[in-house]
Amino acid sequence: MTLPRRLEDALARLAAAVDHLEAAAERQADAIAARGDLEEEFLVLQDDRSRLAVELDGALARSRTLLAATTDVSARLDRAGATVETVLAHLDPASSEALHDRGAAADSSE
Repeated sequence: MTLPRRLEDALARLAAAVDHLEAAAERQADAIAARGDLEEEFLVLQDDRSRLAVELDGALARSRTLLAATTDVSARLDRAGATVETVLAHLDPASSEALHDRGAAADSSE
């Protein structure tokens, strides 16, 4: 049995519309999957950023501690050097001047 021409045309349009609908549904599914992948990557990047921020905070704290220790050691060495010069000055004033002159020369060469 043959279908009337109008019915055949309608069925052809319906088949084309179904094909377009299937293609659109497939594109939508692909977009949803891609968005899911992007969201997962974003979460991984956020975790990495948080971890790096914690590591940076720790490194900055260690840096501040080392700077404070360096400053303290430098001040102690300066005081110790001054004490040695004072003791040497009381023992032999000429030796103290020579030692002081050598220290000044070493400081200027740095």
